[in-house]
Amino acid sequence: MTLLALIALYLVASMGVGVYAAMRVKNTSDYALAGRSLPLYVIVATTFATWFGSETVLGIPSKFVEGGFRNTVEDPFGAGLCLILVGMFFARKLYKMELLTIGDFYRRRYGRVVEIFSSIVILISYLGWVAAQITALGLVFNLLSAGSISVVAGMALGTAIVLVYTLFGGMWSVALTDTFQMAIIIVGLSLIAIFAADRAGGAGRVIEFAQSRDMFQFFPSGGLHEWLFWTGAAITIMIGSIPQQDVFQRVMSAKDADTSVKGPIIGGISYMVFAMVPIFIGLSAFLVMPDVANALLKEDSQKILPTLVMEHMPVWLQVTFFGALLAAIMSTASATLLAPSTTFVENVLKNFVKMTDKQQLRNMRITVVVFTGCVMIYSIIMEGTPIYELVSKAYQFPVVGAFWPLVCGLYWRRSTTPGAIASIVLGMGTWTLLELTPLGQQFPAVLGGFLMAALGMFVGSIVTQGKQQPHPVA
Repeated sequence: MTLLALIALYLVASMGVGVYAAMRVKNTSDYALAGRSLPLYVIVATTFATWFGSETVLGIPSKFVEGGFRNTVEDPFGAGLCLILVGMFFARKLYKMELLTIGDFYRRRYGRVVEIFSSIVILISYLGWVAAQITALGLVFNLLSAGSISVVAGMALGTAIVLVYTLFGGMWSVALTDTFQMAIIIVGLSLIAIFAADRAGGAGRVIEFAQSRDMFQFFPSGGLHEWLFWTGAAITIMIGSIPQQDVFQRVMSAKDADTSVKGPIIGGISYMVFAMVPIFIGLSAFLVMPDVANALLKEDSQKILPTLVMEHMPVWLQVTFFGALLAAIMSTASATLLAPSTTFVENVLKNFVKMTDKQQLRNMRITVVVFTGCVMIYSIIMEGTPIYELVSKAYQFPVVGAFWPLVCGLYWRRSTTPGAIASIVLGMGTWTLLELTPLGQQFPAVLGGFLMAALGMFVGSIVTQGKQQPHPVA
């Protein structure tokens, strides 16, 4: 009961920070982009904290103990590299365009048809990502209550908490709570790693254990088939997260262009480095509680790390761990509830309904509630699906349906609207064919869709030269 009470206090404090931030929201720019005023340390914190979610604390250690670094190429390596690429090649150009959403770019560069279709692709991708966070919230509350709170009830409780501060404060709430939660994550998991290393007999023993099982092998050792699927996994989050509204919001919320560049680069490097901490803790479990860890590896490897904490660490470290875990989950969940909601209103609804800025802000908040309900239903339907898989599948949509129109729109003056449409149709069509047929067992759906989307973009643009662009990008 002490553990639950302390965690409850932490949750109340998080809601308090978020609700306080709501006082800064005066218009849609404040709600979606925090008034484009955030300093570097907040941009670093919010990019780091947004990526550092349930899959980082529970999913990545699970995948690592199952197959080493080869199993984690999507996340943390692909995810971290995504932020670095955004900072290096996309941030400055997009920041100078003064856009409210990433969908605004597609409208300005290619017109409303591409805007709507690209935005829908991006919207769909958020279902799996948010569902992963909600699933993790249900698991955490179930563990904390020793089963008295069901997983589904835990999902509903956690979602309600995140919804409260996201609904009213928007990006201001996300930014301030992310900064607060990042501190909890770093301090909490670092203390647990030190304690776990001590219980395991030292960090050296944990590293030796991983080496003895060949867990540090990063590249595939098989033939072409294995390399193709490894490459498909590598590009899923690395490419799929670039044309995403949550990443865009963090970059565009910066106070100036230089900050928008530096923030995601520092955040991406920090994420890849610190993601090794939960991996280390998960590995140490095999030395601290070998029988239990090996049994959980066969049953549900996501439970290894929380079981280690619950059964072998003092209450104050249990509070620290679950505080850090909830911080990681809520920081990601809040961002992924806000991003699709602002995209829907700005880039889909606004094309069919005229509205003032005040009405647009109200509709964004209504959409946050509706989207939250949809994700809750989806999470219940998908209950039992590993968190890492939910996140991985979510990012495949933007890889095949939104990436090439973005990169070509920024860097290739000859790209055309028909080329962008061909890219979306060919990429999504190929992905669907491979995903729903046995062909996907021979060639990865995401890689096939990615390549065909590129072909559609380039061929479609070349054969339709001379078509006038709505607003060419300089």
